[in-house]
Amino acid sequence: MKTAVNRLRGVERDIVQAPQPGDVAPYYEPQGNEIAVFEAAYRKRLPVMLKGPTGCGKTRFLEYMAFQLKRPLVTVSCHEDLTSSDLVGRFLLEGAETVWQDGPLTRAVKAGAICYLDEIVEARTDSTVVIHSLTDHRRRLTIEKKGQEIEAHDDFMLVISYNPGYQTVLKDLKPSTKQRFVAINFDFPQEEIERKIVLKEAPGIAPEIAHQLVTAGRKARLLKDHGLEESASTRALVYAANMMNAGLDPIAACQVAMVNPITDDEELAEALMEIVQAHFGT
Repeated sequence: MKTAVNRLRGVERDIVQAPQPGDVAPYYEPQGNEIAVFEAAYRKRLPVMLKGPTGCGKTRFLEYMAFQLKRPLVTVSCHEDLTSSDLVGRFLLEGAETVWQDGPLTRAVKAGAICYLDEIVEARTDSTVVIHSLTDHRRRLTIEKKGQEIEAHDDFMLVISYNPGYQTVLKDLKPSTKQRFVAINFDFPQEEIERKIVLKEAPGIAPEIAHQLVTAGRKARLLKDHGLEESASTRALVYAANMMNAGLDPIAACQVAMVNPITDDEELAEALMEIVQAHFGT
């Protein structure tokens, strides 16, 4: 069976069709009332901000909600070079003619899709300004280069994600932007739920191994208060489990999936490996 979330490559072809008969819902384990909150926001067409650390399930949650609401999903991965033209659109040369090409945000506004700006804090300031008129009663997108204002489709919804752990003086959302959104806080799942996720996302992993892996990951997160910039995410635990399924030794699997990606500091890496050794060493 095919999956409902079938991403197309590139920002020029990024609208994912609405779920079709026979599509399989993306797997997601609820952690609280986030589903009810999102559904309420959608009913009132309020913009939503998903707050939480990297790899805790924000994107998967949104994919799941788009499936449940039967809406197309447009995902834009924000970065420091992302311009407002990348979102809204630009004039392009085709032969001897100049033609306008809509950007992903414009296409989502017209199609009534859910537009997801992932890690919005990474985008340039001028990129975030263009969304303001879509986040209040106006629900309109201004295309300055064409001198147009587009009224959003009734089913359009804007969603952004934001990792508070990355905020600095130079990289943070302005309070005036944050207050335009309904915010849902995410964190790493409770231990029992996290084990369930690992077992589901790494089919074939032994329950006792999943238990050891989750326990090690949760202890590793305690080092975040001792200089570790990033925590061992749920995604990293799933990667480690899948590396084990592929035949890699558990200690090596944890090192390449949970330790090497999150720190270059030798002392922190050693401390993390001590935690891994304590759970998987013979």
